[in-house]
Amino acid sequence: MMSRSMVTRRLHVLLDEDRYTRLERLARRRGTSIATIVWEAIDAACPEDEPDRSEAGRRLLDAEPIPVADWPSIKNEIGHTYEPTAE
Repeated sequence: MMSRSMVTRRLHVLLDEDRYTRLERLARRRGTSIATIVWEAIDAACPEDEPDRSEAGRRLLDAEPIPVADWPSIKNEIGHTYEPTAE
């Protein structure tokens, strides 16, 4: 979590009474401020290190092919491990 000395932006948020009361109660129980609870909620909802999906997709597409058996062999293996249930 970022230190308070690095905080440079202000955010004004209006809450209904129920949400504010829940934040207040949680902050009191944890012995912290409402601001800290809000910061933690933002960090949980918007992680800094969210994986780049396009980069992951590119790496998958650029990967070397993995050798696999021919289709009849795979189909035979699937048939031996999966037995459909009678309906």
